[in-house]
Amino acid sequence: MSSGSLGNVMMVSADRAVVAGERGPFYYMLESFHRHWDRVDVIGRRPTKIESTQVFGNVHLHHPTTGKLRQAGFIAATGRALAAERPYTVITSHDYNPFYNGLGAWRISKSTGTPYVAEIHHVPGHPRPANLRERIDKPMTRLYARWARTRAAGFRVVNSQELPALLRSWGVPPERIHVLTSLYLDVATFRPAETRPAPDVDLLFVGRLVPNKGILEIVGALARLVAQGHDLRLRLVGRGPQRPAIEALAARLGVAERLDHVEWVPDAAALADVYRKARFLVCASYSEGGPRVVPEAMACGTPSVSTPVGIVPELIDHGRNGLIFDGSGASLCAELSPLLSDPASEAAMVAALHPDDMLRFERDAVIARLAQGLKAIAAEHRSRAG
Repeated sequence: MSSGSLGNVMMVSADRAVVAGERGPFYYMLESFHRHWDRVDVIGRRPTKIESTQVFGNVHLHHPTTGKLRQAGFIAATGRALAAERPYTVITSHDYNPFYNGLGAWRISKSTGTPYVAEIHHVPGHPRPANLRERIDKPMTRLYARWARTRAAGFRVVNSQELPALLRSWGVPPERIHVLTSLYLDVATFRPAETRPAPDVDLLFVGRLVPNKGILEIVGALARLVAQGHDLRLRLVGRGPQRPAIEALAARLGVAERLDHVEWVPDAAALADVYRKARFLVCASYSEGGPRVVPEAMACGTPSVSTPVGIVPELIDHGRNGLIFDGSGASLCAELSPLLSDPASEAAMVAALHPDDMLRFERDAVIARLAQGLKAIAAEHRSRAG
């Protein structure tokens, strides 16, 4: 990298939303991340549609027209072609089973000499599996980590307790594990209203409608709470294949009329407004790297009730600024019921959420540290390689 150059980064990603014109978390990450590089090339999955292949001036999006079976080959071929045109400081690979991202990134790295960083955002099935697939995903991730520990320049993880401990138990050397969080907030957007608005929903879920998110347990808890006499509504923001099962369970439990569904919100400002108008955010995930929704809601002045996944134990002081439950509908009901009957305790929990507590996740500062960290991992790897 020449003096004055910011360097180039190649990102092997799971994303297919930015190319389709959707403004989700990865879009807002790139909005800041691109400033730290001369050029950013993103190699993603096959999209449902293509709206733009270039954003923010120097971010170039490369997506296949073929399916998953050819993805590793597409990644390798695209990456080698790009590397033939210019040098890259580092390759990042968002890794998950079946690990075609990591395989493709390694093939680029092996043929070009560019270091690649394996990014493990979360491990499906850890700490709890949601289904048979996740029971398979966890040992497959272990096999990949043991394979990649001699091939990747390092491992990026996004929380400081759960994932480093797991990778160390799998034989990854501690010095190869780098905590670079993926939790970054636009604190000017995700902040409380000057005067807290009257909530228009009691319980809020935001995320993909998939088994790992524990949404059936949330619906079950809603039914239990209603049976206890609480007059509640649940809002789901997200889309995914589990929606029919969720709606069927709500109908069977007699709470279908208490559930409403929003598939997508247009931008971060609209999402922040959704958080502000809820009494509680509920996260019932079986496994997460973040989850991002918890600090976003907390930054907006909405308490979170969550399973102890990912970064949650680092954020929630149980009973003071939120609640932690074990993931079951019975546990969620038991934790929420007393608070729903005690307005003073609920108000105290809201008051315990201070915007300044979230400043450590300020987007531009976190993403600057991410870019610096990736460059440092690559430099260290080149130094070791001689």
